[in-house]
Amino acid sequence: MEEDEIAGYVTAYLKKKGFTQTEKIFQEEFQTNKTNSSPLEPDIAKHILSFSQLESGPARFHDGYSRLRSWTHCSLDLYKHELLRVLYPVFIHCFMDLVAKGHVQEARHFFNTFREDHEMMHLRDLQKLEGVLSPTHLEEMEFAHSLRQSKFNIKICEYSYELLLQHLHSTQSTTILGIINEHINFQVTPGQPSSIVDDPEAVTLSGSSQDAANQINQKEIHWGLLEDSLEERLEKASSLLSDSEKGEGEAKEGETEENKKRPVEGGKQGASIKKVKKDKGGSATGKNTKAEVNTVSAAPRVKPELPMPIIPTEVEQSILEDLRNRVQLSSVALPSVSFYTFLNTHNGLSCSSISHDGSLVAGGFSDSSLKVWDMAKLGEQTASSLSQDENDTSQNPQMGQSGGGKRQYTLFQGHSGPVYAASFSPVGEFILSSSADSTIRLWSTTYNANLVCYKGHNYPVWDVQFSPVGHYFASSSHDRTARIWSMERIQPLRIMAGHLSDVDCVQWHANCNYIATGSSDKTVRLWDVQSGECVRVFVGHRSMILSLAMSPDGRYMASGDEDGTIMMWDLSSGRCLTPLIGHTSCVWSLAFSCEGSVLASGSADCSVKLWDVNTSTKVSRAEEKSGNASRLRSLKTLPTKSTPVYALRFSRRNLLFAAGALAKNG
Repeated sequence: MEEDEIAGYVTAYLKKKGFTQTEKIFQEEFQTNKTNSSPLEPDIAKHILSFSQLESGPARFHDGYSRLRSWTHCSLDLYKHELLRVLYPVFIHCFMDLVAKGHVQEARHFFNTFREDHEMMHLRDLQKLEGVLSPTHLEEMEFAHSLRQSKFNIKICEYSYELLLQHLHSTQSTTILGIINEHINFQVTPGQPSSIVDDPEAVTLSGSSQDAANQINQKEIHWGLLEDSLEERLEKASSLLSDSEKGEGEAKEGETEENKKRPVEGGKQGASIKKVKKDKGGSATGKNTKAEVNTVSAAPRVKPELPMPIIPTEVEQSILEDLRNRVQLSSVALPSVSFYTFLNTHNGLSCSSISHDGSLVAGGFSDSSLKVWDMAKLGEQTASSLSQDENDTSQNPQMGQSGGGKRQYTLFQGHSGPVYAASFSPVGEFILSSSADSTIRLWSTTYNANLVCYKGHNYPVWDVQFSPVGHYFASSSHDRTARIWSMERIQPLRIMAGHLSDVDCVQWHANCNYIATGSSDKTVRLWDVQSGECVRVFVGHRSMILSLAMSPDGRYMASGDEDGTIMMWDLSSGRCLTPLIGHTSCVWSLAFSCEGSVLASGSADCSVKLWDVNTSTKVSRAEEKSGNASRLRSLKTLPTKSTPVYALRFSRRNLLFAAGALAKNG
């Protein structure tokens, strides 16, 4: 090989890496020593030639990633789960580097060859990157641009890190080494690999967006309950009881008090309360509930930032009565569940909502209709229909006609697109619905009429939720914003903008001073309703967020995503306490029990799961790092026959209501 040719390769390499001064010095010395230099050894010359060809050809990305992939999958099981974390960042940066260099055909081949490895965890990311077909797309697409500007942080133990470096150096994978150095930060920990295989913080994205999130999470928030709430009034009233009266009440808890509580909820809840109490020991339940009640009551009190509506006296008395007769739940005293199944919906049911006492059930449909069933009336009609012919379809709510030709539901029509969400007011006299027609409508369940049409969003409205006190409500949309409204105004009071993709779900904080939003950008944000500012960004989900729930004391939040993962968050720190792994499909609904000890989740996998909240929130840092007791315990799984769970709600007396549509394959 000619020395001039070798010098050309070396010069090209130095120029490519930006070593301009070194390149100039090399050329000067090469010209000076050209006549006196000894010939280059054949092996070295061959190595430089092969290296230059490898550096210039697109095959180096395919070969380098393929070798890394094979070696990782053949590693010891003890270290494999840590080493596998490296593959996805390397994969997407190999693909984007090929596109950036103009090797579009090779990039498509590389992408299609290895995409199956990552579809389970990163399907939505891959669908976005699939649209990158030219170098200009990398700059124009916000997602791809942010990936190239940011770095992946990967947790890995010291031994796994050493194994990875040894492999890359022994196989001379300079291309992969370059990608890792440029785009990955390793957080190396001493000792053995972590026992938490699915740690949500094992792989995170850092950069300008992450720095902004960390800065936002430094803001102060007040997560306590409202001053002078009904719960606080009830607590003060009960504290006035004499010790003798308390003792008497506890002594009769297993018999007298239970018998008094049962008939108050009527046919809906009385039987279920009886069942829970009989199954669980009265004394054990009493001990557990005392601690739980104290936990909620110990929450700090805050002043409302919005003017609070006046609660009518009769409504207040009704709510206080419910609170007095509340069944206290714990890990040994689980709730009874009342499940409402929609039949013959023909895949037309888009959403469902249940009133606070379970007396009203609403369904939003793809034909733009909203239907509300009154359970008391439905029970009367069902009883009367038992004497009719067994082929009568009156027991199917979605058929719409009873034997006498009378509807079993109230039909609300007004939207011009599918109804995606519905929400009952705290008392149940109003219901909100949001639609693909970009509007929100307020309906009266008393007069069965549309009262207001709220216009403000520019695209479909995915979710709408009444505040815990009524009057105010929040909405989320495809236009990447969430908005706060009041019933008396047709324009929004606040617009929350900041998400990078659809805002899929929204949830009010217990004190009404904050709302939480979940998005397709895989983040959850907490917003101050007074200022409209984002005060927390929660990062950790690997797919779009579909459901949110706030704990009754306002300290914790749960979020469920498309992959079936649920995460518990501490609002104060913005930190994920623990993921809940158990569902195998989308988590469509979440609900905390009234004292906050139990979390219920409803999923497209046709099950309701109950989780022990107290186990997770009291775990020490040492236990969390070891992975021993840091998980929320799954208390019970309640499978349905073939009914995906659309909605969940705990009544004020802690009966769990659920609703869903029977699937065709059932």
